[in-house]
Amino acid sequence: MEVFPTQENNRIEFKSELSDRFERAVVGFLNYPGGGEIIIGVDDNGNAVGVEDCDAQQLMIVDRIRNNIRPQVLGLFDVVQDQIDGKDVIRVIVSCGQQRPYYIRKHGMSELGCYIRVGCSSQPMNESMIEELITKRQQISLQTMPSPRQNLTFKQLYVYYGERNFEPTEQFIESLDLRLSDGGFNYAAYLLSDENGASIKVASYAGTDKADLFETREYGNRCLITATERILDRMDSENRTFVKITSKNRLEKERVNSIALREAVINAVIHNDYAKGYPLVEIFMDRIVVTSCGGLVEGLSEADFFKCRSMPRNRELMRVFRDMALVEQIGSGVSRILKIYDSSVFEFTPGFTVVTFPFEKAFISPNSQLSDKTKQRQPTMLDVIKENPTATIPTLATLTGKSCRTVSRELRQYQDAGLIYREGSRKKGLWLVK
Repeated sequence: MEVFPTQENNRIEFKSELSDRFERAVVGFLNYPGGGEIIIGVDDNGNAVGVEDCDAQQLMIVDRIRNNIRPQVLGLFDVVQDQIDGKDVIRVIVSCGQQRPYYIRKHGMSELGCYIRVGCSSQPMNESMIEELITKRQQISLQTMPSPRQNLTFKQLYVYYGERNFEPTEQFIESLDLRLSDGGFNYAAYLLSDENGASIKVASYAGTDKADLFETREYGNRCLITATERILDRMDSENRTFVKITSKNRLEKERVNSIALREAVINAVIHNDYAKGYPLVEIFMDRIVVTSCGGLVEGLSEADFFKCRSMPRNRELMRVFRDMALVEQIGSGVSRILKIYDSSVFEFTPGFTVVTFPFEKAFISPNSQLSDKTKQRQPTMLDVIKENPTATIPTLATLTGKSCRTVSRELRQYQDAGLIYREGSRKKGLWLVK
């Protein structure tokens, strides 16, 4: 169970119940660098009083934030049920947004509608503060950038949402903020569509520098969720377990921590500045390097970053990746990395964010031995299909070690993306890889 502060501060506000001042607190954190957290079910003295019917309260919170605050903030907050002293409470984790100033809808962008965190409370912003934030407002975002193509399809995205028990409706695209004000598709839609030009590569080198490149594989040009999952699969196969025989025992360990590597890849995809370029993963003989375009978001300092305070660059992607359970709560990815590695693995420049994971040195010495299972890179689903074109779904599941459900889903995705197609009947036909 997480240890909670016993007093309010500039990042924490207590509320014994969901009151009419709730939106004011949310807006205050949205406009405050690094954001903050509202804990409902705790009184001003830090005593847990609890919340009745947490499920209904959480739905009401989401509805109030979505309808009563502007600009749109879906993807900038989490609502989590927790317990303090055995009593149910609700944590509303709010990230600072890039479209500041945020405001209470019914009062507009005025001193009655705009608030910012000052000490332990949310205070009204004066006219000069509002004007200053407007001049600094991030004008270019995935929501405002037009898609370079407008004939987009979203078959893969529909499949993903269907598998998560979301029911896509006619307003599905609009609900994800994938359209411009004029009705055209924006750049977030482009990245989540079945076909796009977003090039996300994994490069492998024979040595410790870039002088000897021996393989580059393209994982982009498709729905960003599909691309991310394929990169994560590749990292699982590359992050092989090394075996070292000592006089006393047999030691096994991954090259790098798989949880931290997964979080770094997902963060690079979500927080990448797509106006400048695309994420890149590089595998060297002694390390794995994950690079995303764009340094820290303006308004977020390194100190805030290492305290796991969040300011998502692309809230639209954050929202979708959370729906897919690829992201848990805001700010959790960095905290998982920092539980395993120190802050030195991160490097920030004005143009890039780089995370470098060194291999476990004791397991990569010349005398170390690889187990027979890990000498070869695990084949992908496409590799298996190429070698076994007549294989059925149960056979593919056996060959890949995946469930039949997972195999069926991947086959649909490959078909939707135009990578494979079926010739002949289900039982006697064969798979053809383009």
